[in-house]
Amino acid sequence: MSDDEEKKDETIPEPEDSEVLEFEFNEDGEEDLKKTFKKLRADLKMCKKEKEDYLNGWQKERAEFANYRKQEDDRRAMFSESMRERILMRFLSVLDSFNMAFANKEAWEKVDDNWRKGVEYIYSQMNAIFEEYGVRPIGEEGEAFDPNIHQSIDMVETDDKELEHKIANVIQKGFKMGERVIRPARVNVYEYGEPRE
Repeated sequence: MSDDEEKKDETIPEPEDSEVLEFEFNEDGEEDLKKTFKKLRADLKMCKKEKEDYLNGWQKERAEFANYRKQEDDRRAMFSESMRERILMRFLSVLDSFNMAFANKEAWEKVDDNWRKGVEYIYSQMNAIFEEYGVRPIGEEGEAFDPNIHQSIDMVETDDKELEHKIANVIQKGFKMGERVIRPARVNVYEYGEPRE
């Protein structure tokens, strides 16, 4: 055998026992094609079934992985939203402090003009950030009381039937983030009482 033939033999891999096709022979030593074809058909059928099983398993795993990724993305988005909400909630108390300072108009007007403008500018910057994240105030005097967005602190008697169950005054502004209430407005509510004579 030449060196070239030896190299060719080395490059041809030996088939595994399961890949070797065994032919059926009859009593005379001749191939029995019917038996061989029957065996080939059975092997082909088994291979097709295995292929289907592998394909179905692969598709199932792929779908499960896609669902897992979607759930992880949803979890990450919810976590991010929750963290943003927690941070913004912490700044609501700062906003409340600004509102309390501005509520005392007489004292606020006595503050140095330049200093007052600076503080008002900071306040408007904070409001802009809240607006950017979809946080908006809720709770106005005169609107109808809604337990979904208002927290009643006290009742204020009135002899005007039109004012019953309306907001008398807002003690602390509430806030919504998108459509969700992150803090209800603390309010006093009018309660109608028959005038006494």
